[in-house]
Order: sequence, then structure tokens, then C-alpha cells
Amino acid sequence: MPNVRSTFFSFVFLAGLVCSSLLNASNLIDVYHEALEKDAQYQSARAAYQAAQEKIVQGRAGLLPNINFSFTRQAQEVDTTLGPAVTIQNRGIVIAATQPIVRFENFIIYTQSKTQVSQAESQFVIAAQDLILRVAQAYFDVLDAQIDVEVAEAQKVAILKQLEQAKRNFEVGVATIVDTNEAQARFDLTLSQEIAARNALEINKRALQGIINRFPEQLAHTNEIVSDLPVLRYGSMDEWVKVAEEQNFTLKVQQAAYDLASKEVRRMWSQHLPTVDLVAQYSDQTGVGAQFTGRGIDLTSQSIGVQVNVPIFQGFGTQSKVREAIANQEKAQHDLEDIRRATVLQVRQQYLNVTNGIAQVNALKQALISSKTQLDSTILGQEVGVRTEVDVLNAQQQFYSARRDLTKAYHSYLMSRLRLSAEAGELDEEVLQQINDMLQG
Repeated sequence: MPNVRSTFFSFVFLAGLVCSSLLNASNLIDVYHEALEKDAQYQSARAAYQAAQEKIVQGRAGLLPNINFSFTRQAQEVDTTLGPAVTIQNRGIVIAATQPIVRFENFIIYTQSKTQVSQAESQFVIAAQDLILRVAQAYFDVLDAQIDVEVAEAQKVAILKQLEQAKRNFEVGVATIVDTNEAQARFDLTLSQEIAARNALEINKRALQGIINRFPEQLAHTNEIVSDLPVLRYGSMDEWVKVAEEQNFTLKVQQAAYDLASKEVRRMWSQHLPTVDLVAQYSDQTGVGAQFTGRGIDLTSQSIGVQVNVPIFQGFGTQSKVREAIANQEKAQHDLEDIRRATVLQVRQQYLNVTNGIAQVNALKQALISSKTQLDSTILGQEVGVRTEVDVLNAQQQFYSARRDLTKAYHSYLMSRLRLSAEAGELDEEVLQQINDMLQG
């Protein structure tokens, strides 16, 4: 039966056609560069980061002079019993300047603004890392859905050939109707699986479209998986945990929140302290007192001095604010510890996912080789009469499943590497480029 052996090569032929049509397909880095410009979440985070840069300017404003200028001009009609009504033109110019000399609260606000900017920088880095993870996950989801479609198509072609062969064998009396019914049932099931796979592919492409704002027509497939997967940057789990405790940006954000809460305690307490300001004023007015005398005078005054304010009693409000700030500081400390523990757990999980992923990929590569050998043997056995159509169908199903499982396991392994790098605070475009190179072989 020379046509039977061709069922195995039908999958290879289909894969070749797909690869030839994807020579100009977008790879992972191409999609990421699009996302940098089009992703709404990332652009929102960028705008938030730019807005946060103004916190330092606003905090520093409390240490700089405050200058106000006011100008008034009015006409007054004065009616007295001494004579006819008199119209007086009034004009006034006042320039007042205040330079804080001793304001502990303002100084603390300025230091808080620096911490807020540092926190915003970490939050922006988290948004950048999140973009990489979202792009990579959406990209791999599409590739996984594509391999499901390709496997369903290849199975359909192979099973159709087996169905046709089974029908011919039954017609000439060399096979039973059981083989035909088995092949027909497999074919019908494969059709339903193909429909489901195409629907999943469409959904995953739409998810990626939500990031890059265009429908991804073609994405580059995963090339042959290398035999030796690259080792991790740090050898042990404890090393990764140590790096994450020092560099994880979610931890840095919460550390900044704790620092802000600590400074808020000092700021509230500083409201008990006196303030000292340098105050200067220049005033130039005309028509002063006309409403009383009917004839105003011109008055120019200049003053400069030191103003001291000493808070004595504020209805226990300041003490209450201090207690509130201390409670918030304690909350921030517990939140920091909680995030630290969660980060350590995530690092350990992703490290295990990577190391176990390497073992799984290697095992599935061997399984693919074994299933191919089994398929070849089964096809040969059918040709010499020691294997049935059902045996060939089962061997084909096992081979296609092994190839699909290997590809998906490889994608899962690569995602675990990205997530591990993110937990360690080291995920950037360079790391993504390494993953893209591993995909392209």
C-alpha cells in the first residue's frame, strides 16, 4: 500500500507550506516594538510616570519664595453735607513676598516628593515588564493555537486517506466494516477539533490585536528546538531569591510606600513645631481715606521682617493625625513583608517551572522521536499485514500529539524564563531578544 506511508508525510508537507508563507512573518521582537507604540496600558503608565516627575517641582515650591502681586482701581463718589458730591479715584498696588526660613513640614514634603518620583520610576518599570510578559504570552497563545490548527489539519488529511483506503479495502473484501467505521469516527472527531482550534486561534489573535492595535495576520513559527537549552544566569534557587529581594520592582514600590508612610509620621509631628518666615511687602496707594474725609491722600509703604508662628492648641487634631500616620506606617510595613514573601514564593515557583520545563522539553523531544519511529514501524507493519488501519491511526494521533505537546511545553518554558527574570528585576528588551533568538533557532 504505497499511499499509506504518505499519511505521515502529509503533516510535514503542510508544515512546509506554512513555513514558506511565513518568511516575512512578524517575530516576537517585531510584535513587542509595535506594542511599545500602540499598547494603551503602557502608554497610560508612561503618562503617569511623566506626571509623577512634577512631584519634585511641587515639593520644592514649599522651600522657595512666595510672591504675590495685587492691583486695585476704583472710583468712589463721596457725598457729604459740606458741599457737592466728590468723585475720588482710588488705585492700589501691593507686592508681598514670603520666604520660608524654618518650615520642617515643607522640607519633609520635599523629601517625600523625591520618594514619590522614585516610586513612580519603579512602577513604570513594572509596566514595561508587564508589557513584555503580556506580549510574549499573547504571542505564544497564538503560536499554540496555530499548532493546534496545524495538527488538526494534518490529522484530517491523514485520517481521510485512511478512511478512503479502509473503504476500498472493504469493497474488495480484504477488511471489515469495523475499520471503516473507526476511520469515519476519527475523521468526524477531527473535523470538530479543527473547528474548535480555528476558533481558539481567532480569539487569541484578537487578544494580541488588543495590544498592538492591528490584527496579526502571520506570526513567525517556532523553529527546531535546540538540543541544549541555555543555562540560567544564576545557578541555584537561593541565588535567584537573593537577587529578587534586592532588585524586584514591586518590592521597591512597596518599600517606597513604607518610606512615604514613615515620612508622613514626621510631617504630622512637625506641625507641633513653630515656623519662621521672612516677610516683605511694598504698597503704593492713592485716595486713601477719601470715604471719610472727602479727600484722599497718597500713601506708599515698605516693610520687611520676620514672622514667627507658634502652634499652641489645635483641638487635639495634630495628635490624632500623628496616631493615624503611625498606624498607616505599621500597615505599610506589614504590606512590605507580605509582598516580600509573595515575591520569594513566585521566584521559587518560576525557578521550578524553568528547571522542570527543561526536563519536560527534553523528555518530549525524546517522545517525539519515539512516536515517529513507532509510526514508521506501524505503517510498515500495515503494509506487510501485521497491523491494521486502527493501529496506524493511533500511531499518527500519538505522533501529532507529541509534536504539539513539545511545542507548547517549549513555549511554557520560555514564558517561565521571562517571568523568572521579571521577578528578579532583570526583564528587559535584551532578555526578550534572547527568547526571540531561541524561538528562531
